[in-house]
Amino acid sequence: MDGAVVAPQGFLAGGVFCDIKRLGTGKGSDKGRKRDLCLLVSETPAAVAGLFTTNQICAAPVKVCVSRVAKGVAQAVVVNSGNANACTGRQGMKDALAMTGLAEKVLGLSTGRVLVGSTGRIGVQMPMEQVTAGIVAAAEVLGSTPEHAAHAAEAIMTSDSRPKTIAIEFKIGGRIVRMGGLCKGAGMIQPGMSPTGARPATAPSGVPAGLHATMLCFITTDADIAAKPLQSALNEAVALSFNRITVDGDMSTNDTVLALANGLAGNTAIRKASGKDFEVFQAALSHVCLSLAKMIVCDGEGVHRVVTVRVEGAQSYADADAAARAVANSSLVKTSWHGGDPNWGRIIDAL
Repeated sequence: MDGAVVAPQGFLAGGVFCDIKRLGTGKGSDKGRKRDLCLLVSETPAAVAGLFTTNQICAAPVKVCVSRVAKGVAQAVVVNSGNANACTGRQGMKDALAMTGLAEKVLGLSTGRVLVGSTGRIGVQMPMEQVTAGIVAAAEVLGSTPEHAAHAAEAIMTSDSRPKTIAIEFKIGGRIVRMGGLCKGAGMIQPGMSPTGARPATAPSGVPAGLHATMLCFITTDADIAAKPLQSALNEAVALSFNRITVDGDMSTNDTVLALANGLAGNTAIRKASGKDFEVFQAALSHVCLSLAKMIVCDGEGVHRVVTVRVEGAQSYADADAAARAVANSSLVKTSWHGGDPNWGRIIDAL
């Protein structure tokens, strides 16, 4: 279905051009007037869950999100492309908080209810004059049409060649529930996110946690689900999707996946990570995450072939994961795949 993040009830989006890349790098934008800042807003407070980069060098927006997601409630996200606000020191933290503070002001939200995401060049201070103007402008163009969602999807793109969005409809206890998502990512792709940004040994499913790369993903749903089961569902969905893809094996400072659930579908509330209703929600969220993850791989920088690595006979998930990553990240194996040469010797060598 159409609509991406605004397909669920009660969600709005808006994307604008405020020239972040041109002024942030001093080199000029190479994509003309591509939108570069967006707002995603729930009309009511929403349960929130998130997973974040495990890179030891963590961008300011990620630090802000980790702290706020832990509280379990949010109502909006402000996202920019063109500048990662990473390796920007204390000023970077001030700027990230200023972005959320301004968004809260123009949207009339309580302090702490806005999250922030950034992607782009590392080590450059945010052009806050332009960002400020962009947040105000984005708030003025919020809407719930597919066009509004498309503008938001464009605003978060960097080296992506196309937007990546999805929206689905399913039933929980006889009530229609919708879920939508948008993401970006083409380079520095090998996600391995965790709820706190720390590197756990394994995900809840027993799947080992990997390292990771530059991608942003925002998921909205009108399902009525509490923050804790939402986090459990997101952990599982990401472990089996984003955390299992790789393009170049490199790790980013900014990777973020956020999910907001505002409860407007009116289903019987899901308050624990078990039971039939939770399983239905889990299946839907896993489908959305896997679909978006595949879009990232297909649009990877320099990608001409997409390969699925399957491991059989391993003694553990950890062994299977290590073997798959060794093969998938091998430069020699990649060159043989690119050339259409089924050189199994290189696979053995990578293992």
